[in-house]
Amino acid sequence: MFQYGLRRLVIGFGMLIALSMLIFLLLRLTPGNPIDAYIDPTTPPSPEQLANLRVQLGLDKSLPVQYFAWLQQAVTGNLGFSIKRQDQPVLGLIMGRIGPTILLMGSALFIAIVAGIVTGVISAVRRNSLTDLSFSVFALVGISSPAFLSALIGLYIFAVRLKWVPAGGMLTPGSAFSLGDLIRHLILPASLLAAAQAALIMRYMRSSMLEVLSQDYVRTARAKGVKEYWVIAKHALRNALLPVVTVIGSTIGLAIGGAIFIESVFNWPGMGLLLVNAVETRDYPVIMGATLVIGVCVILINLLTDITYAFIDPRIKVG
Repeated sequence: MFQYGLRRLVIGFGMLIALSMLIFLLLRLTPGNPIDAYIDPTTPPSPEQLANLRVQLGLDKSLPVQYFAWLQQAVTGNLGFSIKRQDQPVLGLIMGRIGPTILLMGSALFIAIVAGIVTGVISAVRRNSLTDLSFSVFALVGISSPAFLSALIGLYIFAVRLKWVPAGGMLTPGSAFSLGDLIRHLILPASLLAAAQAALIMRYMRSSMLEVLSQDYVRTARAKGVKEYWVIAKHALRNALLPVVTVIGSTIGLAIGGAIFIESVFNWPGMGLLLVNAVETRDYPVIMGATLVIGVCVILINLLTDITYAFIDPRIKVG
């Protein structure tokens, strides 16, 4: 197990280095000059000032030198300072936004796992029934709908038309903090973020459950007179969950991408909204730092998923 975990850790580290290079190169290849973000358009600088600014920012050096200089600072936790808020370190901005994102994604993941597993089991047990068809239609719609479209439709129906929940934000402005107020603001964006993940988990759970229910040991348990509830809960469900564990890990990466759109639509003060605002204002240090932190989270989650799967299914250690 230690060798397997170490091997996955080395692979994750290599992916992280590749990700950092990709982030750096893509931002350098975007149209425009990074130095433009530092210039006040109302007072154009002189050529001498531009040259001095390029030297000060290290933009006069080659791309490999710039990359390794940035990587050296990033490894120590120094992600630079925001261009638009030059008194704010990028790491401080990220740490201030990571809590709301974890809350949103954690709630969405909980909803997705519970809803996906329950509907997947019911759909498999009642195969080809109206319930199975209804859940399959839900899964198809959930998987096919982009996050931004689901967010806009959900916002219009439940917040604008029905007025069941607030239209945005994390808390009601001017009100004292309360758990109920937080939940009212959280429930709609978390549910919409969970929809695609729940649909994916449901499809895999249904397929895995159908395969397990056709096994000999399940038929033997039924032939011995074991109640159907215990056949499903004790004999079938545990084995059917094995492939779903990997799917749950992969859905977290999808949820991070969806959170960017959800946070933008609902003005949720998390990492996604920070990244979108940074892109709009061309705040390069914040874009690079936030993208790198998100990439680190995805790689760590995939690593934990692989190790968890190895604990659940010892056969994976052979590979």
